[in-house]
Amino acid sequence: MRPQLPIAVALALSVAACATPRTPDLTLPQAFEAPAGQAGAVALDQWWTAFNEPELTTLVDQALAANTDVRTAAARLQEVRAQRNSAIFSLLPQGDATGSGRRTDTNQISGTDITFPGFSTGGVSEAYSANFNVSWELDLFGRSFAAARGANADVAAQRFAYEGARAAVAAQVADSFFQARGLAIQLADARETARIQRSLYELASKRARAGLAASSEPDRIAGDLAQADAQVAALEAELQAQRRALLILTGRPADPTASVSAPAAVGVLPPVPATIPGELLGRRPDVREAQLRVRSAAARQDIAERAFLPTFNLTPGIGWQRQEQPGFESETWNWSIGGSITQPILSIPRRLADLKAENARAEQAVINYERVVQTAFGEAEGALVRLDADRRRVTLLADGEARARRAFEAGRTGYARGLIDLNTVLSAEQSWRATRAQLTSAQVQALRRTVQAYRALGGGWNPQQPSPLAKAR
Repeated sequence: MRPQLPIAVALALSVAACATPRTPDLTLPQAFEAPAGQAGAVALDQWWTAFNEPELTTLVDQALAANTDVRTAAARLQEVRAQRNSAIFSLLPQGDATGSGRRTDTNQISGTDITFPGFSTGGVSEAYSANFNVSWELDLFGRSFAAARGANADVAAQRFAYEGARAAVAAQVADSFFQARGLAIQLADARETARIQRSLYELASKRARAGLAASSEPDRIAGDLAQADAQVAALEAELQAQRRALLILTGRPADPTASVSAPAAVGVLPPVPATIPGELLGRRPDVREAQLRVRSAAARQDIAERAFLPTFNLTPGIGWQRQEQPGFESETWNWSIGGSITQPILSIPRRLADLKAENARAEQAVINYERVVQTAFGEAEGALVRLDADRRRVTLLADGEARARRAFEAGRTGYARGLIDLNTVLSAEQSWRATRAQLTSAQVQALRRTVQAYRALGGGWNPQQPSPLAKAR
């Protein structure tokens, strides 16, 4: 008769035929609808240097070395690598050496000592033994290779999680840095407003004393001056709190807040990196991590499929025993080799359920991969579109702020000469202040949006040259 495949083997082969992850749908447009960028892709690796802010570069470097989130991600990466090594070593032959020794001193209280080979009622007897037994599962069906693939995929995925944490921290530091810069600009504006109000108050008081204006005009300006001074105090507190938050991000919580410089200047916006949607698949750490999670799930599927196949185990061993007693001693050596085979039968329903669970997890990994890719595209295009709008808004508000400032200066001159009343001057000053505040807000938002755009496009790490920790094994 021709040999037939065992029922479990045939079942496993039939299940395995349909137990592989499906191909994810990664369809993306060929280009972003946002305006094209001008900077090269290399600027994405250390995009924060494009702002030409030495202090920002220093802060980011410090954060990448000392931030708690980065260090936690690094420790998690080391943990996963150790787990990978443990999983691979568990597939190799396993065995431990054991040894024992016993000494017995027997004194006969009454009666007669009895001694013959192998037995004695009195005297000193000693027994020693040592054994080394090995268990080894013969991998005839590739279980160890599937386990190694899964473990390596988990390590690679965690490496990208580590790179993603570094990229996120770099973006948080830059965002916090520009928030502090924005608060410094607002504080300078508030102090300028207070200076202007104080100047108007002095001018109104002088006109009132000369009988050229009503005595109520200085009191009216005094209210606005008090509000301006209060705004200065509030912004000083906010700036100090923001500096402290930035120090905590960089791992320097004990340093004085004055160690973080925040000049009241916006600087120049760097150009937007030139890229296409398809590059997100290779540049974004979260996309690469999701891709490798699918590979890990596929490896676990393979292991679950091979659970239906028989397992073969070898159990070689070697041993030594020595025994001594009055009138007798012996020493023996022995070795053995055995084997066993296990074929799942009654556990098949449970293993089928386990395989279905792995199939469902693989589908979840594929869906998550698709979701991460779609989210990455949405974040990148959204950041680019909003950044373009912010740039145009800054241009428009800069022109409006210049006009409002000229209008106020003309009104102040006219009020000093008695040609314009106080209401007109205060209205012009309020218009200038509002436009100036909007311009500052737009400038800071454009800076922060640039940070978002760089991060959304996958900036903050080099795919060809991972960090030293990521390369370590």
